[in-house]
Amino acid sequence: MRVLVVTAVAAERDAVAAAAEPCGETALPGGYALRRAAGAPVALNVLAAGVGPAAAAAGTATALTAAALATAPYDLVVSAGIGGGFAASGAALGSVVVADAIVAADLGAETPDGFTPVTDLGFGTVAHRPDPALAEAVATAAGAALGTVVTVSTVTGSAARAAELAARHPGVLAEAMEGFGVAEAAAAHGVPVLEIRTVSNPVGPRDRAAWRIGPALTALTGAFRTLPGALTAATAPAPAPAPAPAPAPHHP
Repeated sequence: MRVLVVTAVAAERDAVAAAAEPCGETALPGGYALRRAAGAPVALNVLAAGVGPAAAAAGTATALTAAALATAPYDLVVSAGIGGGFAASGAALGSVVVADAIVAADLGAETPDGFTPVTDLGFGTVAHRPDPALAEAVATAAGAALGTVVTVSTVTGSAARAAELAARHPGVLAEAMEGFGVAEAAAAHGVPVLEIRTVSNPVGPRDRAAWRIGPALTALTGAFRTLPGALTAATAPAPAPAPAPAPAPHHP
């Protein structure tokens, strides 16, 4: 199984790659560097594509296209990295979150009645939903919470904005800046997608003293150590049913 993991920055890429060392490196068009760990039965390729949904979509599409042209397509794309956690939903610092919905939180229009998502305007989509069984298997293996992860283009920096997002997306666990872009590119190529985040800070007023980036990166490495086993178990064919017992001989 070939898995493309897309992060925003090098520190996140390195944290993921640390779970799958040793890694080689391949240059992709556009100046991207792809870290490759040819593990069996799951091979992880890790790309730092840049910050924000546009950069994430561009980098993901480049890697997917290069793989398809080389007749070595990916079986799964994972958006990964650290992010903000909604403490009220139980996403504590250092915890792991797996998305059951990858949602573009601010793709739409402001109206006199409030925010209207782009789907309600008749264009595109604002949500991608990973395969439920796969997402649950990965979350269980990593000891992660399973729920909505929103993609934002501006990191939340106030209590008011945090409350607005929580009200619009009940039960939302985390926010990050790349998941929806990765999911859009994966969908365009017909490849399944997941999003895995570890919580480095609470969503709300911007307080750098409250950030725990180091522990979140360590948790990211730990989560990806569990990923190959979870994927192998989740995608293994179901065992064939046992043959029915032969009927007992009949004696007149």
